[in-house]
Amino acid sequence: MKTIIVAVDFSNATPGVTQIAMELAKSFGADLQLLHVVEPEPGYAAYGFTPAEFPAMIEFHEEAKRRAAAKLDELLATVRAQVPKATSKMLEGSPLQVLLDHVKQSGADLVVVGSHGHGVIASLLLGSVAEGMVRRASVPTLIVPAARE
Repeated sequence: MKTIIVAVDFSNATPGVTQIAMELAKSFGADLQLLHVVEPEPGYAAYGFTPAEFPAMIEFHEEAKRRAAAKLDELLATVRAQVPKATSKMLEGSPLQVLLDHVKQSGADLVVVGSHGHGVIASLLLGSVAEGMVRRASVPTLIVPAARE
């Protein structure tokens, strides 16, 4: 095993996912990459707007990306204390599809993702990155349950 990608969303699942991925990377001497996917800016055309007519949404989206980048940098600094060569990457798009594409392009050997346990109805309505990875990933995927509050 040479490369492990850990998908992080900064939820209550992130600490457990990150810890397990670090332990695996150290055990196998593997490279570790933290990956965060930012949801795309909403489409305006369906509502009859142009982005210029909705400047607050553009500002909100840019601020969300800045905050995510800062959180990712902070998490990477923590991870590097145990896995010095760890890297991070932030991409934009549909989380499941971006993760699947990135795994394929990067040649990763393992993906570690968290499961929030929202239940069947939420998964049907919202989808689940963890479930999608199990069904569609081209490499082994480890699902780590979120910590219970």
